[in-house]
Amino acid sequence: MLSDKQVQEFKEKLLGMKKEAEKDLEKYSDSMADQGSSSETHQEISDIPDHPGNHGTEQFERSKDQTFYEKARERMMEIEDALQRIEEGKYGISEKSGEPIPVERLEIEPTARYTVEESKEIEGR
Repeated sequence: MLSDKQVQEFKEKLLGMKKEAEKDLEKYSDSMADQGSSSETHQEISDIPDHPGNHGTEQFERSKDQTFYEKARERMMEIEDALQRIEEGKYGISEKSGEPIPVERLEIEPTARYTVEESKEIEGR
């Protein structure tokens, strides 16, 4: 089991990760909004048709930013779930077996919900 000091250290680490995830969410959200408005403005200014390749590039960039946004959103949810487990006194305990998650695993992945073996088993399904 984790000591109170260890739990507090992980909580501080998770709060730092949350700030980073919030920055990422804002960055990708702003980027997607900027792409939408710049392509609309570009279409309004010019009567000359765009080269088809330009549309593909714009679509690729939007798709890429959407993917990064979704990954940041998933990360934020994982962090918030881990913080909730701290508040409930369940942090560092496997949600599958109820066994303690090794500190070494939590140091590498503070949002871990399962032991390494359980994660491999779950991913294998």
